[in-house]
Amino acid sequence: MKSLYSKEGERLYCTAAEINRFCEQADKCSEDVQLFCYVLALTGVRISEALALRKDHICTNPSHLVFETLKKRKRGIYREVPVPSWFSSVLKQHFEALDPHDRLWNFGRTSAYLQVKDCFKRAGLTGENASPKALRHSFAVNALACDVPLNMLQKWLGHSKIETTAIYANATGQEEQKIAKRMWIGARRVRR
Repeated sequence: MKSLYSKEGERLYCTAAEINRFCEQADKCSEDVQLFCYVLALTGVRISEALALRKDHICTNPSHLVFETLKKRKRGIYREVPVPSWFSSVLKQHFEALDPHDRLWNFGRTSAYLQVKDCFKRAGLTGENASPKALRHSFAVNALACDVPLNMLQKWLGHSKIETTAIYANATGQEEQKIAKRMWIGARRVRR
């Protein structure tokens, strides 16, 4: 990805309000689908990485999930992504009956993709910014808007190069305003 916009100029990420609408619709799904959607929204992982999540990769102290970075050329590269403590507790409780090495979800990639798309559709969101990939982009844009250091975001997303992560600093609109406000904090007011 070289831009946060499609060739037609359509935004490839969701605003915070759009993510909230998506999550409201996920709350109306089965608990498995709901939790899957929340994993994507709260961690910015790829859909295949979320599907590979195992019970023994849910950690509550400190609260994080461990994902295998599946886009690397070799297997066995893992990364920790922090999640709210309430969420790791809900995951642990919901999947309590599973064996430690069992995957959390037994649906496939296509089914997972369609479930996520359905939540977007019910939230009134369509187009390029209404997909599992858009949730990844949204996570990254929001993280930078909330002052997460670029190297930390790189680690969470599993990027090899910081240049790939830096693309997310190219947000515009309300996200750009939020980023700019950090610069303005403490600045003197200019009067004419």
